[in-house]
Amino acid sequence: MILFRQLFDQQSSTYSYLLADHATREAVLIDPVFEQVPREVALIRELGLTLLCTLETHVHADHVTGAWLLREALGSRIVLAAAGGASGADRELRHGDLVRFGGRSLEARATPGHTNGCMSYVLDDHGMAFTGDALLIRGCGRTDFQEGSARLLYRSIHEQIFTLPDECTVYPGHDYGGSTASSVGEERRFNPRLGGAIREEDFAGYMDNLGLAHPKLMDKAVPANKLCGKPAVDMPAPGGQDWAPLRLTYAGLREIDPQWVEEHRGEVLVLDVREPGEFDSVLGHIAGALLLPLGELGGKLDSLPRDRPVVAVCRSGARSARATQMLEQAGLRAANLAGGMLRWRAQGLAVEAGGE
Repeated sequence: MILFRQLFDQQSSTYSYLLADHATREAVLIDPVFEQVPREVALIRELGLTLLCTLETHVHADHVTGAWLLREALGSRIVLAAAGGASGADRELRHGDLVRFGGRSLEARATPGHTNGCMSYVLDDHGMAFTGDALLIRGCGRTDFQEGSARLLYRSIHEQIFTLPDECTVYPGHDYGGSTASSVGEERRFNPRLGGAIREEDFAGYMDNLGLAHPKLMDKAVPANKLCGKPAVDMPAPGGQDWAPLRLTYAGLREIDPQWVEEHRGEVLVLDVREPGEFDSVLGHIAGALLLPLGELGGKLDSLPRDRPVVAVCRSGARSARATQMLEQAGLRAANLAGGMLRWRAQGLAVEAGGE
């Protein structure tokens, strides 16, 4: 059984795909995006997965891959087509190679034409095909740069993708209109560039006259992707705040562990957003904490000091999660105390007031 997640980067309209074997929890991630690495790391950790490798469908021109950052964060291997010409990969694929994760595998099928190194990945039961920029939903990748070839792309799609079963689900590398998936049968029949009775010369004529501007990030993305996404010296890592060992959840919330807060209480403002009756109740409160109930926080954000990061806390971490969002929206450095006072007390950390 497959665990499957389709992930989206809004800026580049890129889809990334996480697949894992349910039994072994071994996973692969197709086409990760540099800016989304904190999100992917959070999801992988929350689901209890081991990321074996990242797979690239090609050397992208519209975004930078997150492969290098994921290898640094999770120890995953970087896997891509040998024909892509990138350096720094751990494994270079050729047509017909298998990428295994647990008891499942993806077959690498060379589908050049958009670029020389385009690779599509087909699940072992032929139920899913990840086509990158070769075949899109009712479209296809452009062929006017990175050694593209319309005629080669036509043959790649017809020979390597359209030969799959009609019911095989097609998952593209991008979509700009909100569609998430198609099928081989649909695209073979309805794709206006490639489907039906359209011949190779028809397709080449269409593609040679698209007249599109080059991607805005091409001059930055292609060189970076030739290095598997290794950041340049002046390229900030995604994730934002670095004042503490923060953990970003898949929901987009920054969390901090109680033990770190206990050891660094003088460096942060602990903001308790419970009600006054809870502050001195059985759970007690953290020494030096400022009491400001969540219902009053919105009207007092401007009065909070900005010389220190803020750690929001409540009973369980739910109300303080909302407080953390409000604090960040107001431009403050902030994090949620994971597990709230329940976890703080469970770890035996000191409180004022409170009981057994």
